[in-house]
Amino acid sequence: MSRPALLAHDVVRTLGTERILDGVSLTASPGHRIGLIGENGVGKSTLLRLLAGVDQPDAGTVTRPADLGFLHQELPFDGASTIADVLDEALREARDDLAELERLTERLAHFPQDSPGYAELLDTYGRRLEEAQEREVWDADRRAAIVLDGLGLGAFRHDRELGSLSGGQRGRLALAALLVRRPSALLLDEPTNHLDDSAAAFLEEQVRGLPGAVVMASHDRAFLDAVCTDLIDLDPAVDGPVRYGGDYSAYLAEKRAERERWERRYAEEQEELAALRRSAGVTAHRVAPDRGPRDNEKMGYGHRGGRVQSQISRRVRNATRRLDGLERSRVGRPPQPLRFHGTALAVTAPGGEPAKDALVSLREVRVPGRLTVAHLDVPVTERLLVTGGNGAGKSTLLSVLAGRLAAEGDVRRRPGLTVGLLAQDTVFARPDRTGRETYAHALGAERAEAVPLGSLGLLHEADLDKPVGRLSVGQRRRLALALLVARPPELLLLDEPTNHLSPRLCDELEAALGTGPGAIVLASHDRWLRRRWQGREIRLHLSRGHTGEPC
Repeated sequence: MSRPALLAHDVVRTLGTERILDGVSLTASPGHRIGLIGENGVGKSTLLRLLAGVDQPDAGTVTRPADLGFLHQELPFDGASTIADVLDEALREARDDLAELERLTERLAHFPQDSPGYAELLDTYGRRLEEAQEREVWDADRRAAIVLDGLGLGAFRHDRELGSLSGGQRGRLALAALLVRRPSALLLDEPTNHLDDSAAAFLEEQVRGLPGAVVMASHDRAFLDAVCTDLIDLDPAVDGPVRYGGDYSAYLAEKRAERERWERRYAEEQEELAALRRSAGVTAHRVAPDRGPRDNEKMGYGHRGGRVQSQISRRVRNATRRLDGLERSRVGRPPQPLRFHGTALAVTAPGGEPAKDALVSLREVRVPGRLTVAHLDVPVTERLLVTGGNGAGKSTLLSVLAGRLAAEGDVRRRPGLTVGLLAQDTVFARPDRTGRETYAHALGAERAEAVPLGSLGLLHEADLDKPVGRLSVGQRRRLALALLVARPPELLLLDEPTNHLSPRLCDELEAALGTGPGAIVLASHDRWLRRRWQGREIRLHLSRGHTGEPC
């Protein structure tokens, strides 16, 4: 059975005075799984809402299948509804298909084969049977049980009311309902939020098995790498959004190749510009009107002088013309990737040699009900990844290391140690100050001028002069990260640092961590980051809250 494609043509959407989408086109054919990536605010969620018909474009058109599914932030049910109600709605189409097939089977059994309408009835039955087979309607109830179990909801009673579920549990139930339905086209906005590793892996398997088109916005690079057949980068570009074939790894390879081509073209143009400037300057000097003939030119100078001067003048004009054209059309300097602007790579001992003892040592440390650590040392050049389930104590451990949370036991820090913590909740003392003012006040004018906030690529230029109290949670975290990047401490503690960052910035941050100053302790649930981590790793156990063995 042929499934319809999902199409958008030249869609435009303006919110307030800002044009979020400007002439975006997209074709999502059955079997294609398209990931939308880009900085926060480029319009990923806006585009999904337009594709779903939840919002309407100011210009352009969208053509969508009738049975499109969209992962909403909230279930379209009230709090008194039950899990069974959600499942019944998800299974309604499958049950309707089975009922219709049963009705058609009954009619065919009693319809004379030589009657004029028999061929038409048989054709209708064939089409409905094909649709039912493709939707796997006979397996729908078993599929519902498998999906609930795979997303961590299998143990919940079906008569449980939605009002008793957490936000994350309701989100997983909404996702389960869509997977049970198997619509012709599926739209997903950050589908791996609230999923642990096993549930995320289950979702990847389910999405890869869908026969229709899938369009998804996600910051989860592991998910994008596992399911995508195409990626669309919505970050502003000269020719609009760029579509890349393949998964996230293929996208990274193409972006690296693009960067290399850009750097190579920039270097070649700079060389040519320098040569043209020298040529124009030297030749212009040679054609200076007051310069007389040199001794070796005096023989025949009057005979050849005019012709030589004319040739030199022509070369000057050609070089100048080429120089002017190249300066107008030359490519810009490739932006510097995110990097730490430290002045020292590690804590040093009084003699100038790297210090060998630990920056922080924990012995038999406890935060009752939250964390127990028997033994942990953080050396001066540590790269330590802290993992564990929600509630295992990752944030608590970082707060203890930072000295922001009192703990029982023996906690020793190197005297004079500078510590920086990127917490999940970022609060600035003066919400009335702009981002630029906050940055300069925290770093000092000299440092802020040496490492301008706008050069880090963490905040859009339009947001630098907004009061920090008006910035989003993600923007405030980016500003806090900028302060740590511009002046790194000797011990850098990062709690879920890739939250609220685009995939590009996540990649740049991870690369910077490898060469960043001092010691770095990082807590993260980011699967892509954890798979590629090159340093030491400890895992906190949810049941007891103590550290596991280093990996």
